Amino acid sequence: MNRLLILFFSLFTFSFSLIAKPKAKVDLWPDGTPIDAWFQNTKKSDTSMLGRKYVLTECGVKADSTLLQTQAIQAVIDRASQEGGGLIVVPRGTTLLSAALFFKPGTNLCVEEGAKLKAIDEIKYYPVLETRIEGETRKYFSAFINADGLDGFTICGGGTIDGQGLRFWEEFWVRRVFNPQCTNVDAMRYRLVYLSNCKNVTVQDVRLVNSPFWTNHLYRCDHVRYLSCYIYSPTSGIGAYGDTSHGGPSTDAIDLDVCHDVLIDDCYMSVNDDAVVLKGGKGTWADQKPENGPNSHIIVQNCRYGVVHGCLTIGSESLHSSNIILRNITFSKAQRVLWLKMRPDTPQHYENIRLENLSGTCNSFLVVKPWTQFYTPGDRPDMPVSKAHNVTIQGVDVESNNFFDVSLSDKYQLYDFTFTDNKVKDKKKAFDPQLIEQTTVRNMTIE
Repeated sequence: MNRLLILFFSLFTFSFSLIAKPKAKVDLWPDGTPIDAWFQNTKKSDTSMLGRKYVLTECGVKADSTLLQTQAIQAVIDRASQEGGGLIVVPRGTTLLSAALFFKPGTNLCVEEGAKLKAIDEIKYYPVLETRIEGETRKYFSAFINADGLDGFTICGGGTIDGQGLRFWEEFWVRRVFNPQCTNVDAMRYRLVYLSNCKNVTVQDVRLVNSPFWTNHLYRCDHVRYLSCYIYSPTSGIGAYGDTSHGGPSTDAIDLDVCHDVLIDDCYMSVNDDAVVLKGGKGTWADQKPENGPNSHIIVQNCRYGVVHGCLTIGSESLHSSNIILRNITFSKAQRVLWLKMRPDTPQHYENIRLENLSGTCNSFLVVKPWTQFYTPGDRPDMPVSKAHNVTIQGVDVESNNFFDVSLSDKYQLYDFTFTDNKVKDKKKAFDPQLIEQTTVRNMTIE
């Protein structure tokens, strides 16, 4: 009898434990599919696992901050690749001056804390080659740090990669006075970091500052992690002819151009343009060009923003962006938080976007408007109508001048927006859920 009671009690306890334990919550993309476990890995790369260390000052590069040493540094990169790969190290306490550098298979870059890798601020040292710029594949200047087709590329260390952009910013604003229609391509500038056709990339702990143009530009990359980076350009004090009200123009923090599986975690961004930007192509026939394409499965989380034009911006050169999450962030003095640039000359599709657990102060929170800067509509009889839908904004605590800055157009459709559990202080009080079809509002307060 005792054995039967013990068996019964054991079975009862086991059954109760199965019932009592709820299933772990599965993290989902906005379209309802599970988020891959890869996105849970925010552990920093172990630099000891990146191969042999090639300390530049021990490999023929002089510890001289005034001497241009592009060839000497590139020679170490090439040698490391030929010898099976390794970690190119700018050692602590050293400042090195270089022009465009091209990282090869197996090589990685470490700028140690207290070290600086500095770009020479003369455009003649940056080769013109076929690259990707402003939603087009064309001839343009290389970046300062370049990598193409690499698997496992890492940029690490607590040091600084400095673009020395002041000269280019001032020239840009002089050019704008002379020609108000001057485009970014007209102004001859290099980007700080350009990664193309790369996968399994980690950029961690580094300070990426003062880029003349876009700070980080990634084209056709996947499984990319930006961890605990500091990305900065001045947002005031720059200009021309006595007007110093401007900042470093077009110094976007991170531009993702036809990329997927990207994690941006615990970064600080303050730049004189947009922070995280999704690109992919522009033009009336952009969706028919093989070099263009979508962005998908991107998470930006646990980040802090200073002054930026947009915390998360989709456009202006973007085709299809889907499964995008911005969560657990704080912002201060952001011009916009979510900015959907609807370009009339480009077929665009923005869907499955979720913002959650956001707090801070901004001028505008949600901005959806036509983007007509430097656009050239073509004659296309079957031109698709652009659309943005399945956008969720939940758990935000925000103080803004204009929370809901939305305009309608016959060039695009907006539908299926959801606002849930939001606390908003809004000076303009222009929130109008009827403006967007199929809008759902739950537990939202606006003061």
